[in-house]
Amino acid sequence: MNGLGFDSERIKQKVRATNYLTVAQLFLKSNFLLENPLTFDDIKPRLLGHWGTCPGINLAYACLKEYFKTEENFSFVLGPGHGFPALQANLFIDGDLEKVDENAKRSEEGIIYICKNFSFPGGFPSHASPVTPGVICEGGELGYALGTAYGSALGHPEKTIAVLIGDGEFETATALSSMNLNKIIGGSPNGSVLPILHLNGYKISAPTISGRKSERELNELIRGFGFKPLLVRGDNEDSNLAIDYAIKDFKVALDKADEIFRKIKHGEAVNPPFIIMKTDKGLTGPEELNGVKIRGNFKSHQIPLPLAKTDEKELRILENWLKSYRFSEVFRKERGFFYAK
Repeated sequence: MNGLGFDSERIKQKVRATNYLTVAQLFLKSNFLLENPLTFDDIKPRLLGHWGTCPGINLAYACLKEYFKTEENFSFVLGPGHGFPALQANLFIDGDLEKVDENAKRSEEGIIYICKNFSFPGGFPSHASPVTPGVICEGGELGYALGTAYGSALGHPEKTIAVLIGDGEFETATALSSMNLNKIIGGSPNGSVLPILHLNGYKISAPTISGRKSERELNELIRGFGFKPLLVRGDNEDSNLAIDYAIKDFKVALDKADEIFRKIKHGEAVNPPFIIMKTDKGLTGPEELNGVKIRGNFKSHQIPLPLAKTDEKELRILENWLKSYRFSEVFRKERGFFYAK
C-alpha cells in the first residue's frame, strides 16, 4: 500500500537539505558548510544556472519518493530539466549519484565535489544530461516530459510514473498535445501516469499563461482534457508554512490519485488524476533586492543574486539565505545525512 509511514518531518528536512545543496551548487566554490563567514573568494567567478523552479522540484520529489518508497516500479520524469541542481541534489542525497560516480559519496568530500563541479568545465552541466543517472535526454528543451511518461507506461501495467511539468513548459504545443494521451493509452494494459503541473506563475522573463488563469478556469481546462484536477497549495507568504501546507496537500492528493488509479485498473470509467502544485517562483529564496521583487517573480528564474561575487549586500543576502536552511541540522561530518541508508 502506497503512502504508509508518510513522514512529513522527514520530507521537510530533506527539502531543506536539497534546497541548500541547490543554492550551494549555483554559488559556492569553497566554504561549502559555511564553517566561516562567507567571502567573495567563496563565490564562483561565473554564476550560471536556474534557481526559480528548483524549490518546487525538491518539494515534489521529496513527497513522491516518500509516498512511493515501497513501490519498486515507481518512476519520476522531470520536465524542467534546467532545474538540474535540484535533481542532482536529490540524486546525491539518495545515493543514486554515488552508484555511478565514486566521487559523489554522501560526505563532506562529496558535497565539495558536486558543488564545485556544477556548471564547470569538465564537471556537471547546468541542465539535466544523459550523464546523469536515469536521464535519457538533455534538459534544455521543454515539452516532451508528459509524452515520455506515457511512452514509458505503454505496455507496462505494473508501472506508476509521476511527471513534473513546468507551467512555462505547459505552453508548448508538444506538452498540450500530450494531454490527449490519457484517452489513447489510459487503462489496465498500461501503467499509471500522474501529471503534476508546477504552477509557479513565471517563465524566464514573463508571467505564464496558466499562472494568470483563475483557479476555476485552469481546473476546467484540465477537466476538458479528461483529467480530475487535484490542488496542492504551497503559495503562503511564509516559506515554512507554504511547505507545511504543500506537504499536507500532497499526501491528500496522492491518496486520492492512488484510489483513482485502483478504480481505473478495475475497469471503472473515471478520469485519471492531474495534480496542480501551486508555489511561488523561487520559494524559500530572497524576497527582494534593491526594491525589486525576487521571490514570486521572474527575477528568481536564473541567478537571483547576480553580483554576489562583488557586491557586499548581495553576498550577505546569500549567506543569510544559505543559513536559513539550517543545513548543519541535517548533515554532520561524522555521520553524514540523517536519512542516509
